[in-house]
Amino acid sequence: MRHVPRVSKFEAFQVSLPLVRAFETSSHRKAHLEHILVRIEDGDGTVGWGEIASPSDPYYSAETVDDCRLMIERYLAPVLLEAEWEHPSDVGAFWARIRGHNFAKAGVEMACWDLWSRSAGLPLARALGGTRTAIAAGVSLGIEPTVADLLAQVDRYAAEGYRRIKLKIAPGWDVEPVRAVRAARPDLPLHVDANGAYTEDERAVFTALDDCGLTMIEQPYAPGALAAHARLQTRLATPLCLDESVEDLDQLDTAITLGAARVLNIKVSRMGGLAAACAAHDRAVAVGWQVWCGGMHEFGVGRAANVAIAALPGFTLPSDVSGSDKYYERDVVEPPIRAADGLVPVPSGPGLGHEVDEDLVRGLASAVLVR
Repeated sequence: MRHVPRVSKFEAFQVSLPLVRAFETSSHRKAHLEHILVRIEDGDGTVGWGEIASPSDPYYSAETVDDCRLMIERYLAPVLLEAEWEHPSDVGAFWARIRGHNFAKAGVEMACWDLWSRSAGLPLARALGGTRTAIAAGVSLGIEPTVADLLAQVDRYAAEGYRRIKLKIAPGWDVEPVRAVRAARPDLPLHVDANGAYTEDERAVFTALDDCGLTMIEQPYAPGALAAHARLQTRLATPLCLDESVEDLDQLDTAITLGAARVLNIKVSRMGGLAAACAAHDRAVAVGWQVWCGGMHEFGVGRAANVAIAALPGFTLPSDVSGSDKYYERDVVEPPIRAADGLVPVPSGPGLGHEVDEDLVRGLASAVLVR
């Protein structure tokens, strides 16, 4: 592939989109999401886009959208504008000395992958090593006011053909709603996600859920509680899945060594970029763990990157790449990402395979960085 010239222009747009339906987890409830879209351009005029899908509040991660804006302005953008690189997998080394800030790093690196693959005329999925032409899509449902409301949401998305339903749980909203869904849908692939809301003293909840025929129980305990996860896994037939516990490959190695789970939710944002996410995929699959691609309610840019990485052969479980119309009435890319009968097509065009509506992005941006 040809050499990628030095990035000559860097722009970032802080954009808020309202959600079609408010989404509630164990830690927070959101009616809109605010992410940062990164646009880079090389000397030939080729453009690449990335998305920093960090939360607005420090509930899922300590790295908020405000932190990311400062990080790219002071560190990531200046470094990238001075750097030359042959391949986007080289980019992570430019800021290896910067601790943490994986969401910001991931969004900028994503733009580099889009730029490089567009320049090379390759679909991003193929550039990453993907082999699939369509991705099995799951859908994530938040905490609802009543069990009846939850069942209505399950019926809706099951009817649309989604291949798996994930239910958010929290203390006081766990065994009863899950049993109700399972009774109504005995054959539906179903898993639960606690987002680390429980302590080891509350393991009776998971013993009860072990009888519900779940494909997995995701992140029952706090991110650092790998030993507790390992103890719980020995008591359950249902596989545990780690999400927030794995932000880098060292943490993944520790989790594997301890036997803390049997499934890994790989999020590009949490891992710090597409290259790190691919490496996590390879390492988990090599030891027999199942993997799937999680999401952060991304706009179309980040969602397209999730579709691309979910095309890798080891992503055998349905991923959180549901159509963007589940979350947003109008997305920032064309064509919009859609699921049909639970499948999302992998684009065959270069880069992300979707074009960003720049006029919309510039019109919505509440903060803009230009370098």
